[in-house]
Amino acid sequence: MKRFDLELLLIFDEIYKTKNVTRAADNLGLPQSTVSLGLGKLREHFNDRLFSRTAKGMEPTPRAGNAIEDVRRAIQAVQHALADQPVFDPAGSTREFRICMTDISEIVLVPRLLNYLREHGPGIRVDISKISPDSPAELADGRVDLAVGFMPHLEAGFYQQVLFDQHFVCLVANRHPRIGDKLSLEALRREDHVQVRSSGTGHAIVDKTLAREGVERRVVLQLPSFLGVARIVAQTELLAIVPYRYGASMAGSEDIRMLPVPVDLPSFQVKQHWHERYHADASNRWLRQAIADLFT
Repeated sequence: MKRFDLELLLIFDEIYKTKNVTRAADNLGLPQSTVSLGLGKLREHFNDRLFSRTAKGMEPTPRAGNAIEDVRRAIQAVQHALADQPVFDPAGSTREFRICMTDISEIVLVPRLLNYLREHGPGIRVDISKISPDSPAELADGRVDLAVGFMPHLEAGFYQQVLFDQHFVCLVANRHPRIGDKLSLEALRREDHVQVRSSGTGHAIVDKTLAREGVERRVVLQLPSFLGVARIVAQTELLAIVPYRYGASMAGSEDIRMLPVPVDLPSFQVKQHWHERYHADASNRWLRQAIADLFT
């Protein structure tokens, strides 16, 4: 038999219990013709009559008696699989979550997430990788559980949730010899800049907006990540346009300050992204909720 579904198993079990096709149909809420056809399919599959008419009703054959416990276990297994998703127990879990994110998120988000996991899921481990052009494929095939950052070009098949809005500020050394409490457009053009080439941070917005406004920066240093930006700005006269949350996080540990950018730069949304295949997964849901609680 090519197709053997839950309905046939239920018909088998109900006839076994009631010894009556009509009563089995009533109990299952099915037409009697459907139950009769189902019994025919069951007989074909088992190559046995399964139930024979007697004065006491439809008595099971030895083949049916041998099969009933397996049939009932199969019904339970299917019903369990179709029931509500199992609850994820973070306190007892040793699961490893794989998250891809920007280096800014490593600085801003990871410490808080780890402190949360230490309290609520001490056995849980985290593997962080960087957002890249391969991230959508990694989310789709399960190599990565979540992506956190700015990913506006994800195609269909992905869910997303806004965590927070970001806007841009300019980092400058506290002792910068030519910049005081306000950054002018002239100073933005005149001073040397450090620029970061990094995906998922919204920085393409900066470059496009400045180009549209006709503002050219003197970029003298390009870096592959934000990890060293604040220290470099603190110890040089370079400027850096960065997302606010990164600047706020680094201002407490480096000799720098944040100033408004004298160009109207658009803000952007940092989101967590996951593939539809894992939308109902209990552990993935728990991780998403934890991150949402921490950062929204």
